[in-house]
Amino acid sequence: MHRSAPRLARILACAAVPVMLVVAGCSSDSDVKKDDASSSSAAPDAKSSEAAVAPARFAALPDPCASVTANTVKSLVPSAKNKKGTRGKSSDTAVRGGCSWNGLADKGVKGSQYRWLDVGFSRFASDQAVGSGSERAQADYTKQVAKAQAADGAKKLATAPVGSIGEEATKITYDLTKTGEDFKYVTVVARTGNVVVTLNYNGAGYAGAKTPSAEEILKGAEKAAKEAVAAVAAANDGGQPSGSPKPSGSAKASASASVKASASASAKKTG
Repeated sequence: MHRSAPRLARILACAAVPVMLVVAGCSSDSDVKKDDASSSSAAPDAKSSEAAVAPARFAALPDPCASVTANTVKSLVPSAKNKKGTRGKSSDTAVRGGCSWNGLADKGVKGSQYRWLDVGFSRFASDQAVGSGSERAQADYTKQVAKAQAADGAKKLATAPVGSIGEEATKITYDLTKTGEDFKYVTVVARTGNVVVTLNYNGAGYAGAKTPSAEEILKGAEKAAKEAVAAVAAANDGGQPSGSPKPSGSAKASASASVKASASASAKKTG
């Protein structure tokens, strides 16, 4: 009896060791899983943390052949072959469009005056993979300026910023001799939101007529460029970002009246 009691105590103690190890093992495994779950839930989600690009400001382009008013076309290209303009080819008019006018005004013994005007529009959508529409348009704006500066045979080339046309605008002026005559050229590249507007205007005197002045061609180009940029906003309810609530009828009427008043003031000033 005296010897069996201590022996029984030792047996029970030894038998308890595996149970304690099992319990400890389970407890440790559970803690690891909890730590893993906690770590996983705390890890940032790359997709959700990626900043969304800003929505494109403009969802549509204006009719390019109506983007410059009929009065302006008449004053810049008095004898246009097609007063309504020649529409450029485009596979998607919501993304790209253009129109041109040209004509030769015969002044008899005083010679003839030739004029050419064209306007082009490029719209860029916002894309999570490549950036916002405005950023993409800004990159294209830079490319179009560089393209105009690289005109083959250009002489007296000058580049300068232009104020009050879109969010940013640049004018490129130069002389060019072709068909035996001296031409004055102006290219105005402007960006408004996610749209790039490129306008070209040039002229020359034929059969003894004087070459138009650089100031005349520049003034005409800037006037037409302002109208083309304004046409972009007008084609998009005044420039509401894509997905924004559209203005009410009264707001549209007010905006329309404002545009007409501005155009009238501009016409009087030009005259």
